[in-house]
Amino acid sequence: MKADKKAELDRVWQRLVGLVMDSRGDWKRNVAEATGLPFSRVRALRRLGDGPLTLVALAQSMGSDAPAATVAVNDLERRGLVERRPHPEDRRAKLVSLTAAGKRTLQAARRVRDDAPVALTALSSSDVEALARMLEKLA
Repeated sequence: MKADKKAELDRVWQRLVGLVMDSRGDWKRNVAEATGLPFSRVRALRRLGDGPLTLVALAQSMGSDAPAATVAVNDLERRGLVERRPHPEDRRAKLVSLTAAGKRTLQAARRVRDDAPVALTALSSSDVEALARMLEKLA
C-alpha cells in the first residue's frame, strides 16, 4: 500500500473513531440510568446476552483482563444478575450466565435509544446511502 493511501486511511479512521467515541457519552449515561449499573457492568451483561461464557472469554470479549472481569462478575453476582456454574467439559473453569433478573436488566439496557449522532443528520439521503454501502463492504 502506498504511503499516501495509508496516511489517508489512517486519517479517515481517526475521524470515524472520533465521531463514534464522542457521541457515546449520552447513550452510556442513559443506559446506566435505566439499569442502575455502571456501564462497565452493562457491557458484561451484553457480552453474556448470547449465552454463558468463561471468565477468560468474557474478559477477552470486553477487552479487559481476567481480574477486571472477575471484579465485574463478583459485583453482578452480588446483585443477582449473573451466576457461576461448573463448566461441563473443564473442571477448572466456571461458566458465567445471566439470571432472570440479569436478562431483564439487559432488556432494559437494550431499550435505551441509540440515535445517530447529530453530525450524521447533515448528510443528504444519497450520502447516507453511500455510507451504508461502504459499511456493508467493510462488514
